[in-house]
Amino acid sequence: MRCVAEERNRGRPIVRTPLSWLAGRYSLGAKSVRRAALGSVVASIAIIVTGGIVRVTGSGLGCTDWPMCTGETLAPTAEMGVHGAIEFGNRLLTGALCAVVGWVIVTARLQERPMPAVLRGGWAQFWIVVLNAVVGGVTVWMRLSPYIVAAHFLAATLLLTAAVYTWHAAYAGADGNADADADADADVDGEGGEGGRPVARIRSLSAALVAVTALLVVVGTLATGSGPHAGDSSDVARMPFDWTAVTVVHGALASVVLALSAALLSALPREGFGAARRKAAVFLAVLLGQGAVGLVQSLTALPSLVVMLHLLGSALVWTGVLQVHFTVKRAASGHSGLPGGAPLPRARGAATHA
Repeated sequence: MRCVAEERNRGRPIVRTPLSWLAGRYSLGAKSVRRAALGSVVASIAIIVTGGIVRVTGSGLGCTDWPMCTGETLAPTAEMGVHGAIEFGNRLLTGALCAVVGWVIVTARLQERPMPAVLRGGWAQFWIVVLNAVVGGVTVWMRLSPYIVAAHFLAATLLLTAAVYTWHAAYAGADGNADADADADADVDGEGGEGGRPVARIRSLSAALVAVTALLVVVGTLATGSGPHAGDSSDVARMPFDWTAVTVVHGALASVVLALSAALLSALPREGFGAARRKAAVFLAVLLGQGAVGLVQSLTALPSLVVMLHLLGSALVWTGVLQVHFTVKRAASGHSGLPGGAPLPRARGAATHA
């Protein structure tokens, strides 16, 4: 319910919403929005993992319809067994995710210092949750078409992207730098002369790392859709691609991501980019672990537990690369406006730019 306040702004009535009414009477600290944003990241990763549980247990059609579990019942019946319970449990988790995202929106709105980036991120998550639920329903209607299953995973990854962005914005906003990411879009080469070139190189490496990692995730869905179904169901259709060839391409892209992450870590200066260096080092370690799991998965006929670990690893890799990118952008924005184009301190072992 909305009401029009008596106050007027430029001759127009100010529209009050329930959240704006609450914001005028209550406020929450910065820790609340940070915790809520972190909770949405955890919940987004949980959606990816539980979706994997549905797949490896062969429970994708545990509920034979959507949005109802069957044509007559909302919840699974006893006759549907454990598969119905697993699929319905995954659907219930979507409701919990909505609650977490709602709390992000509320905490962002009730901050004394406005956090528009966090609020936008929260609303983006809400609509992506709705999108993902619809894609999940289409997955059931299409009887687990591998293309729709891949779209379902990518929609969940899009949700994780929005959650990580919101998490980063919650920390930037609490520090009074809510618009730091937007400021980082300035042309550093044009402003800083030779001093700006190291910043431009760092930002280019970071952007390339995100782009190739995104391609790695997409090709991973093709490998999943082309290979044997981990839920051992021979009735589930597969994509008409050569699984070995797709897996080789997937591995080659992983090698490129590894090389780019190592190059970025080497290029990052120790001064002013400490947080970015730490996150890049953690990302490199997670990437190596994910590569080892992927290799074991390919050589051992896709055991369910290893498939689950690889799904969790993919979520952690994507979270890590986004954290590195957002942190690099924020740190680079602090150097783009240095008077006189003061050069950055060079990373140990970094090449000199003449």
